[in-house]
Amino acid sequence: MAVSLPPDVRLSVLDLAPVPSGGDVATALRNTLDLARRAERLGYHRYWLAEHHNSPGVASAATAVLIGHVAQVTERMRVGSGGIMLPNHAPIVVAEQFGTLEAFHPGRIDLGLGRAPGTDKHTAQAIRGARASLSAEDFPEQLNELLGYFEPDEQRPVHAVPAIGRKPPVWLLGSSGFSAKLAGELGLPFAFAHHIAARNTLPAVRLYRESFRPSEALREPYLMLAVAVVCAETDERARWLAGPMRLRFLSRHHGRAIPLPTPEDAAAYDYTDADRKLLDERFGSNVVGSPETVRKGLGTLVEDTGADELMLTTMVQGHADRVRSYELVALLR
Repeated sequence: MAVSLPPDVRLSVLDLAPVPSGGDVATALRNTLDLARRAERLGYHRYWLAEHHNSPGVASAATAVLIGHVAQVTERMRVGSGGIMLPNHAPIVVAEQFGTLEAFHPGRIDLGLGRAPGTDKHTAQAIRGARASLSAEDFPEQLNELLGYFEPDEQRPVHAVPAIGRKPPVWLLGSSGFSAKLAGELGLPFAFAHHIAARNTLPAVRLYRESFRPSEALREPYLMLAVAVVCAETDERARWLAGPMRLRFLSRHHGRAIPLPTPEDAAAYDYTDADRKLLDERFGSNVVGSPETVRKGLGTLVEDTGADELMLTTMVQGHADRVRSYELVALLR
């Protein structure tokens, strides 16, 4: 029997607001709003924006601001962060931002949190300023402080006024076992970055479920996997469209950050054997192909992990091709 995508598995969108070569940030942000409107009409469950800094090919640096704009142009779809890298921010500021978003868009905001800086050490230092000494190990303490700001507490000397009583659903994001275990222990939903660390997916999923303790937020584990997907009418066309994200990764690996190149530039690049091996290892977990190929790839991933939701990220050069990829995947249901 052919592998299929279970109808009860939710599909969602992870957007980095990609900036293609020859493009600009303003156009990338307008494309994000256009894709969000279309994703809602296509039935996607939620739409998350990633936090990236100092990256020429990504426009989603001011994540909370972009979330507000996406929520404003949609009506039903959940909108949130995938994620806010908590060590980069003072917890009170995050609480104020997301309390404000929840006030404007009640019942539609998600607060996804990560413990990594999501950038290089120099940029992290510029963002954090005096708080540059914070490390990933400080994350549980920061998380506890953040969650406290959403609750009324007369003993607290400082209050995040917009946040009190307006806590959105909190998710932990991760690419290793640390966040998986913490999410389980706190009884929170967990989003795993399968597109970044596929070799860690099964161990992290197992650890999350083994560690899970029911909470007020969640009675049973809830697992979402972020998956890189490129879907086109044929396998050949999809592979062609996926070329730019491979070349962009390779350029960054070699110390040169670039916007998303064209498929023609990616196809013409002179890859070494070592380059090809690195790219095959890094992108082997991506689901790239025709609708039937993507259906099989996503269905197999759900079979292997028992994921409740898949969050798809599609990094292709042309906006129309990105929209078409999400349209084709939506039709798989």
